[in-house]
Amino acid sequence: MTQKTADQLVGELARRFSATLDTVLPSGKLALVDFPDHSNVGDSAIWLGEMAYLRSQGRLPVYYSAIADFDDADCRAATGGGPILIHGGGNMGTLWPKHEAFRLHLLRAHRGRPIVQMPQSIHYADIAAAAEMADAIRAHGQFTLLVRDARSLAFARAHFDCPIHLCPDAALMLGRQQRGPATAPVFALLRTDHERAAGATDPLPPGVIADDWLEEDAAQKRYLRLSLKLDRLLIRDPMAQRAARQRRLAEWRVQRGLAMLSTGERVVTDRLHAHILSLLLDIPHVLLDNSYGKVAGFADQWTGDYDGLARAATRAAAFEAAQVRAPAL
Repeated sequence: MTQKTADQLVGELARRFSATLDTVLPSGKLALVDFPDHSNVGDSAIWLGEMAYLRSQGRLPVYYSAIADFDDADCRAATGGGPILIHGGGNMGTLWPKHEAFRLHLLRAHRGRPIVQMPQSIHYADIAAAAEMADAIRAHGQFTLLVRDARSLAFARAHFDCPIHLCPDAALMLGRQQRGPATAPVFALLRTDHERAAGATDPLPPGVIADDWLEEDAAQKRYLRLSLKLDRLLIRDPMAQRAARQRRLAEWRVQRGLAMLSTGERVVTDRLHAHILSLLLDIPHVLLDNSYGKVAGFADQWTGDYDGLARAATRAAAFEAAQVRAPAL
């Protein structure tokens, strides 16, 4: 396999994302829904990448929502029957029920109008749940599904009757990023949620700094909320207010993630978007899989030829590889 630099690979994958969306994106006024109003940095990176693409095409949405503030009537009124884009990620299936339920609602409540699911990884532990989704897709009739890896593609083609396309993750549309100065030889960004793989309780080697990015600084968040309240005094239109709030929150979260990853001369991670953001930062890193193969599947499909990437089957092996290759500070 020919190795590629971060510049080469990020450029190639961003072009592939754009070419795929150019092909499938319907005409009409757009809604972008399921904004990730939570602390997971990766989902904010996806949202910003989606917005970067839409901005480049002059197709900014006229309706934005998270799950909590979505309104069927308002969405119809704003878009006039135009397409609904569902934010991408790794929540299609049974692992994240709230997002799956919202996807089912959209398919059932908005039949006859195009719905595009932005790139997803798929995992159904219950075949009955997959059958329910398949029925909703078939009844809807204008659903387009983008998937991020070969396993999701094979599953979707076997179960869902709709156009299905293989597409890189939207976060790659953020382009190359400038890394900050490292303060430790190895930084491990490791999952603490139910997608973490085996070995999560194994002790860390001496000198390794480890964290997850699900915890947000309360004082910083209070300051951001105050700033957002001041923004609302300057922006009169409610949808423009919502769009500005979403952008500010997503940018704040992604900057936090970039700063965390920059801590290490080398990174160890089992988070897909810690892998993607490390690629954007051009930080050499060792990649572990998550609980159901999402991370390995994405790397197999798109990023395995990055010259800064090493892969490991266990945490112990990952730490050993990182410590051997990390320069001393």
